[in-house]
Amino acid sequence: MDTLNELIAENLKKIREAKKLSLDNVAKLSGVSKSMLDQIERGEANLTLSSIWKIANGLKISFTQFVSIADADIEVVDMFDMNPLLEDEGRVIIYPVFPFDNSRRFEVYSLTIKPGGCLSIKPYLPGTEEFIRVHSGKLILCLENKEFIIDKDNSIRFKSDIFQLYKNIYHETCALSMLIHYPT
Repeated sequence: MDTLNELIAENLKKIREAKKLSLDNVAKLSGVSKSMLDQIERGEANLTLSSIWKIANGLKISFTQFVSIADADIEVVDMFDMNPLLEDEGRVIIYPVFPFDNSRRFEVYSLTIKPGGCLSIKPYLPGTEEFIRVHSGKLILCLENKEFIIDKDNSIRFKSDIFQLYKNIYHETCALSMLIHYPT
């Protein structure tokens, strides 16, 4: 694959065809327009994390199923060889380190949130849990109406079937790892 857009285009088409869904069906399930879905499948869309998550939730699949390549028994990941997803005008950088695997039921991301960066995530499927570890900086995590400040070297676990907001209002970049575990 040459680009992340091409990988997502190929995987979306495979997933849609495996589920025997038309573009109209996927549009209704996800809330993403048929024309946008068509552009995504042709690798021509300017993708956002939000639109990929809408499609994933609509299809009831993991986000990383769009960005994964065939499995291997041992996998060494070099983040600098990956094409990251950018949100909030590049202030949030997301690396899908270990994509979802049905046998393991989890996926792992590495995130960098620059000062002033913000990432909003819609609720996952019921029973989904998230595990966050902050490696540097400080994270403000809003879960529904509760706000948590997670300092460097600290972690948090929570049911992620709720609205989430990740913020960095500090002067130092925040780096964190995110593991999302899906129910069986």
